[in-house]
Amino acid sequence: MPKIVPVALMAVTASLALEAQAPKTIPPPGSKAPQYGYTVVRSHPHDPKAFTQGLEYFDGFLYEGTGLKGRSAVRKVEIESGKVVQEEKLHPQYFGEGITIAQGKLFQVTWQDRQGFVYDAKTLKFIRNFTYFGEGWGLTHDPTTLIMSDGTSTLRFLETTRFQERRRVKVLDGGVAIERLNELEMVRGEIWANVWETDYIVRISPKEGRVLGWINLKGLLGAPNVKLGPEAVLNGIAFDAQKNRIFVTGKLWPRVFEITVK
Repeated sequence: MPKIVPVALMAVTASLALEAQAPKTIPPPGSKAPQYGYTVVRSHPHDPKAFTQGLEYFDGFLYEGTGLKGRSAVRKVEIESGKVVQEEKLHPQYFGEGITIAQGKLFQVTWQDRQGFVYDAKTLKFIRNFTYFGEGWGLTHDPTTLIMSDGTSTLRFLETTRFQERRRVKVLDGGVAIERLNELEMVRGEIWANVWETDYIVRISPKEGRVLGWINLKGLLGAPNVKLGPEAVLNGIAFDAQKNRIFVTGKLWPRVFEITVK
């Protein structure tokens, strides 16, 4: 899709569809889950034309899945410079979504096409495609399964070979379903998820879906965020387990940030 305006209209439609079930405020009133802030360690350049749908750290680089029909891709990016050193574009019919790297492979899902793609993580050489039920939004993994969000409060756990669903959990904070779960990342045994169109990351127990905490990233990008348009929302979490680094960015953002949570 060559223009962003239609995407904004689709986003509004999806937002209205979820509005009836989603809590009016995030975190929901009465939440007893801990709330956290952040400190910026450093920031790096980020392609301001990248409609970021997935972010992953692997072997010294950031890997990014981008969206929009006609502009979707997976790319390997130098952290310090923001330079794209390798890129594989999707067929124009696909709207790319979340990515994760597991077992030496990069997995990518698409929004409404029910098609996923598998690449070699180091070379980005295409290996195969796969199918799944429903929409694909965010993607992460544990040692044995892929974990996928679909814009609702449900996370689905899929096999990494046949991609059949093993189980699912509903994400709840004190009994309130947390809708609009988007980009996902596994961080120290917790699932971290961007909540679409908010400044929050929600920390989730993979076992039962219980909310473990909220991270408020308000003001991260600063005043220029206002000028980027409604589509330029926080979306993208990557974790470097070896160096204990957390990277976050957003759709169409000019910077990627390394942060600590406090």
